[in-house]
Amino acid sequence: MIKDPKQTAILSKIRKPGDVRDLEGDQMEVLAQEIRDIIISQVSAHGGHLAPSLGVVELTLALFRSFDLERDKLVWDVGHQAYAHKLLTGRVDRFDTLRQKGGLSGFPRMAESPYDHFGVGHSSTSISAALGMAMARDLKGEDHEVVAVIGDGSLTAGLAFEGLNQAGDLGRKMVVVLNDNEMSISRNVGALSQFLSRKMTSPFLQRLKSDVEGLLATIPKIGGDLAVYAKRYGDSVKSFFTPGILFEAFHFTYVGPIDGHDTATMVKVFEEVKKINKPVLVHVMTKKGKGYEPAESDPSHYHGVGQFVPETGLARKFSGLGLPSYTSIFGSTLCSLAARDEKIMAITAAMPEGTGTECFHKNYPERFVDVGICEQHAVTFAAGLATEGYKPAVAIYSTFLQRAYDQVVHDVCLQNLNVNFFLDRGGLVGEDGATHHGVYDFSFLRHIPNLVVMAPKDEAELARMMATAFDHNGPCAVRYPRGTGVGAKVPATPKPLPIGEGELMRDGTDAAIITIGSRVYPAVEAAMELVEDGLDVAVFNTRFVKPLPEAQLLELAGRFERILLVEENALAGGFGSAVLELFVARGVLDGKKIAQLGVPDEFIEHATQKELRQMLGIDKDGIKRGLLGLCG
Repeated sequence: MIKDPKQTAILSKIRKPGDVRDLEGDQMEVLAQEIRDIIISQVSAHGGHLAPSLGVVELTLALFRSFDLERDKLVWDVGHQAYAHKLLTGRVDRFDTLRQKGGLSGFPRMAESPYDHFGVGHSSTSISAALGMAMARDLKGEDHEVVAVIGDGSLTAGLAFEGLNQAGDLGRKMVVVLNDNEMSISRNVGALSQFLSRKMTSPFLQRLKSDVEGLLATIPKIGGDLAVYAKRYGDSVKSFFTPGILFEAFHFTYVGPIDGHDTATMVKVFEEVKKINKPVLVHVMTKKGKGYEPAESDPSHYHGVGQFVPETGLARKFSGLGLPSYTSIFGSTLCSLAARDEKIMAITAAMPEGTGTECFHKNYPERFVDVGICEQHAVTFAAGLATEGYKPAVAIYSTFLQRAYDQVVHDVCLQNLNVNFFLDRGGLVGEDGATHHGVYDFSFLRHIPNLVVMAPKDEAELARMMATAFDHNGPCAVRYPRGTGVGAKVPATPKPLPIGEGELMRDGTDAAIITIGSRVYPAVEAAMELVEDGLDVAVFNTRFVKPLPEAQLLELAGRFERILLVEENALAGGFGSAVLELFVARGVLDGKKIAQLGVPDEFIEHATQKELRQMLGIDKDGIKRGLLGLCG
């Protein structure tokens, strides 16, 4: 397996997309294998989105061979599958920096390359963006092509259908490539997925056509003519029983399905499609993880992976305590609570493995619903369940709840319904970068009436907050970080916490750190080390962003002149802002020296969680510096 792009016979010579068009057929096959080798080598060393990128190598080559990316616009949906695109657009020499601090992004970014025509990271945006580009092209009197590539999983989202609907109505010339591998991150669900997966074999079609023609031929006088007519339009029978009918209804010309690993055929199709002066959808069938047996066998696991041994596909072993992740603690606790309460249900948006709800699915399949990539629907669907006395747990990444903000406000909180949001990946997520950091949830949730917002300091507190949410008659949001905790023992029967009550982790005399969630233990460690500097610092775990533990916070404000507020959220409108608003409202700011640590008003790029926390000064050492500066 090739591990260094410099050792490749063909890839090392590709500097711009047009270079692909100059290759011979046999060179294309060699290039495809070189691309796969480099992707596997890089992802095995540093982690990343493996299976989706392996599945579109030939499709990427066909697109580069058929379209001129110096003029034409290519929009990838989500961007999980764009590694081959990066390798073919002048970034091969930097590909070993993928998803690392200061290196290439794991997703297409307009600021990174002139060939990344639209920045992506969340699903289902490509059709709408491409339509905007197509309309702008026509308004400017230009004539280049616009192509959107979208997966069958992403196509389940409402935004994709809104784009299809408008594109068909406007009739602008554009190409949508449907990359159909019957997967999103996990196995696709829903009626659309079943529809796309229908296989109409040639023998079936031939029997159907033969039977219809035979039946028509028996009709007196006109039967012969009808049979000829039916035979002439036999292809329409096939279209009626295949996905073509759906996209034709949106006024798209449907082409397919075609083999997404046959580059030559795809090139021929794309060349013909460019002649059609209206919206066209090309249905391409691919295999997720193509060319790497472990990924082909388990595409869900290899969708996004950490470091692994390329020869075996097994995860690399690291020294450490082997602690369970917050995600797994959530999943096991949810199952435990559901065993005692039959009204608890679990809802996920196409991510049962990622959110830890796959164990709930196995144990309580009748109470589990995967809605597909449909976060808005997930929230309102949960609201409907809540009106009938159920207690839905909406398990979702913090960054993806942004897509359902209106539903949280209007359909859940306005009606004060018992819907519980469990927000995984709250805070800095690491290598996935700006599109995936969950650093805005405190800010966009804490101002919504009726909603309780909390964040645990460790695994045990997560379990207790889950019990609190299900015990509370109203909406709750529990936000917890990516990765492992500190090893706190999870109670077998977690007890609810008093809502709006925090805990004093450590008392002191010189200053106080007021913090929440993932920053509690680093704050305690910082306070312990500051003893050597002659500072006796109190640490308060607020637990609740809303409602704040007002009496306890005001007591701290009464005792300490120096207060440091620490959070892993945007400073604008976040946890610290809530505490300051309380202090202003109660008139306790006079004579105080108060500082804040958190995420500044800028998008944070990709690096490890440790590197990012260090960079932002919210790790133990950064908190120490903040205290010393405050007390200096």
